[in-house]
Amino acid sequence: MVQPLNSPSLFLCLFAQTQILSAQAALPTFEEQWRPRFHISQSNTWMNDPNGLVFFDGEYHLFYQNNPHGNRWGHMSWAHSVSRDLVNWVPLPLAIAETNGVMIFSGSAVVDWKNTSGFGINGRPPLVAVYTGHHTNRPLQNQRIAYSNDRGRSWIQYAGNPVLDLGEADFRDPKVFWHPTSARWIMAVAWPQKRMIRLYSSQNLKSWTHLSDFGPAGSTTGIWECPDLFPLSVEGNSKNSKWVLVVNVGTGAHAGGSGTQYFIGTFDGIRFVTDPNSPPVATPESIPSGSLLADFEDSNYAGWTATGDAFGTTPARGTSPGQQTVDGFHGAGLANSFRGADTAQGTLVSPAFQVDRNYLNFMIGGGRQPDTAGVRLLIDNHAVRSATGNNSEHLTWHSWDLRNLRGKTARIEIFDQAVGGWVHINADHFLLSDAIAHSPSEAALWADFGADFYAAVSWSDIPSKDGRRLWIGWMSNWIYANDVPTAPWRSALSVPRELTLRSTLSGLRLFQQPVRELHSLRAQRHHLGQASTPAASEWLRRYSFRNGLAEIHIEFEQVPDSGTLTLSLRHGTSQVTQVQAHLDRHQLSLDRSLSGRHDFHPNFAAVHSAPISPRNGRLQLRILVDVSSLEIFAQDGETELTDLILPATSDLRFDLSASGSATAARVHSLTLWPLRVARLHPSPSPP
Repeated sequence: MVQPLNSPSLFLCLFAQTQILSAQAALPTFEEQWRPRFHISQSNTWMNDPNGLVFFDGEYHLFYQNNPHGNRWGHMSWAHSVSRDLVNWVPLPLAIAETNGVMIFSGSAVVDWKNTSGFGINGRPPLVAVYTGHHTNRPLQNQRIAYSNDRGRSWIQYAGNPVLDLGEADFRDPKVFWHPTSARWIMAVAWPQKRMIRLYSSQNLKSWTHLSDFGPAGSTTGIWECPDLFPLSVEGNSKNSKWVLVVNVGTGAHAGGSGTQYFIGTFDGIRFVTDPNSPPVATPESIPSGSLLADFEDSNYAGWTATGDAFGTTPARGTSPGQQTVDGFHGAGLANSFRGADTAQGTLVSPAFQVDRNYLNFMIGGGRQPDTAGVRLLIDNHAVRSATGNNSEHLTWHSWDLRNLRGKTARIEIFDQAVGGWVHINADHFLLSDAIAHSPSEAALWADFGADFYAAVSWSDIPSKDGRRLWIGWMSNWIYANDVPTAPWRSALSVPRELTLRSTLSGLRLFQQPVRELHSLRAQRHHLGQASTPAASEWLRRYSFRNGLAEIHIEFEQVPDSGTLTLSLRHGTSQVTQVQAHLDRHQLSLDRSLSGRHDFHPNFAAVHSAPISPRNGRLQLRILVDVSSLEIFAQDGETELTDLILPATSDLRFDLSASGSATAARVHSLTLWPLRVARLHPSPSPP
């Protein structure tokens, strides 16, 4: 029977079919521009820190910070994926969701083999998640637990939460592990603003006793987050091991912004102590004597003239409402133009003064916006010197050379002439002197020298017959993470990596390599033996990678002490990412300034560098290239550089060149693999 077109049932049927087709059209295809092909990303939402890494019943569990309602940070909950091989991942339903005004911040998960918590049933050990509850209606973070008796498929939040509460606004990211020697659980948890890691113990995961504190140490410019603490054998010798304490920092990392540092030492079940001379030597802050023009410690601006509303009528007392933590300044006051959620504009101008010293030193932080926010030196109302921030709320020393201006009359102008994210300026302690002021240099060991490796933590409960220490990090940077122009998702994780400790000329260091399971993604192998650099480059140009996925291993021999070796990754005809070994500077750099799109943030187009030295005249690089990322493992994993790139096309080619004395270097071996796409699509849960 043919129904007329005005039939209500036919209309409803057509409407339903239209809705289904619209929904299908809106589903992510996992083929969007810049969508990673072998790195984990969310289908259409935001992700950041990896959480709750645990191996249980043949599965690697990976939880991660997720906003289930959008592709920018917010509504933090734990999303969940599992894998049997660390390569192909199956997403599961949201594990632990934000509820009752409490976001689910970072943490860890363990198998409670002895059922110390009492959560297990039927003789089976429960999985227990230990995480931070972040209260959205008051400044409070505390530690909470949840448990699962169905292999992590569903979670019950403990009725006695929180299990650890100091009443602190910033106290987060618990990493828990079983310590066999003392037969108890140990928790390492970050005390961010104090740049400390607190250690606690427990017999049952519910009641915790304070043991000791570590820090401040290493890099302290940024807040401390996402700790990890684990033993690691030296040179693979199980009878000789050290403890590694991982501390992720929110700002001030080697490449700018967020990054991952580590310490090597001992842990006796109570306290962690670094090995003597483990990190490089730090230098203290140096402030010369001179004439102090302003320190903003008074209740007013003491003769400075304010216009507009950016600086108000009185100096700020540290952090303004809604602003990330401001630190590094001297005393209690500073000039801070973050007012009204970074919408205020205006200037702050000093009284006139005579330039009678060689240098003007001052502290500066805030946005890197040279045209719209910064500090200027004015002579006859013309700017003769200028400075801006570096997209960090941490203030550092800056100096102007005034030797050719001595005898002139000048004024200082602090200005903020725009609105929007990071368009503000912090300034303090203007000092005329005959010497330059220096900020303290930090003694830190960095796990990765690129801009996009953060919040790295390791898996617990890897079987002893495997014995590896495996970890994974968030592949982004808090400087620009919310602005990276991907859609409908935002952010991805690094590949899983295996960690080892090895001896170097500088002492024990952390080495990393991509997990061996990733070899399964390799397609046809292309290999070149010994060759000159020009011959190797000609060989490389034979191969192109239309999907942008590749792995390249290159080892140089007869490497001299000077000159530059350059491996170029070319996307299309105009975009290039350069990996360069600057042999005279013992430096490896990754230059993404011409690699593709970077207009969304001024800090994205940059060159990131790492220390590197040839060994016995040899230099080795291993690089994994995905559609929107590079991970470099140099010198057998001693040095890592991880960076995002956003090329216009996935069409990828390589070439090789040398300059200066480096033309004498030869290629010992060169191997290429096209890489297959990992199975990252939504699919039914494994049994």
